[in-house]
Amino acid sequence: MDAFEQVVSEILWRDGFWVSTSIKVELTPEDKKAINRPTSPRWEIDVVGYHPPTNSLFIVECKSFLDSLGVDAKWLDAANERAASRFKLFSDANLRKVVLDRLTAQFIEAGLCLPKPVIKLCLACGKIKDSAREELAEHFEKNDWVLLDEEWLRCHLQKTADSGYENQVSAIVAKLLLRGSVE
Repeated sequence: MDAFEQVVSEILWRDGFWVSTSIKVELTPEDKKAINRPTSPRWEIDVVGYHPPTNSLFIVECKSFLDSLGVDAKWLDAANERAASRFKLFSDANLRKVVLDRLTAQFIEAGLCLPKPVIKLCLACGKIKDSAREELAEHFEKNDWVLLDEEWLRCHLQKTADSGYENQVSAIVAKLLLRGSVE
């Protein structure tokens, strides 16, 4: 698990989700055929959060892009094959359906969630390209997806900094950086 995924998972955990990272989706041979990837290895999801009170599964792809221009809306466009390859679950409807259906079945079968959970595909990103912010937000709203952007991250890290002691990396760093000032 990378550090950004850890921060996202810790924030979700603080929000009442049961969280797992680096989840392998066990695609069947039929699934692989349906997505035109017969030799595909197991699909991996960065973070899966289950919220028991709402029976919701948050399927989270994490892209920090902190030291770049940021996530661009055009990367989710299936017509832009090269760019969309980083965002396959967002740009390929067939792949998305097969992977999310299999993951849901896997979680139900293992007793990790109740039957018929509400599925929310999410993108957690540390930076969005300024010129793409509005288009990306509209695209996510139109598709009923969840965008966990810099504002979401900062807000939750501030709450963490203002709360009691927790021995998690994100909590410690938030408290160090957000409480007080550097001279």
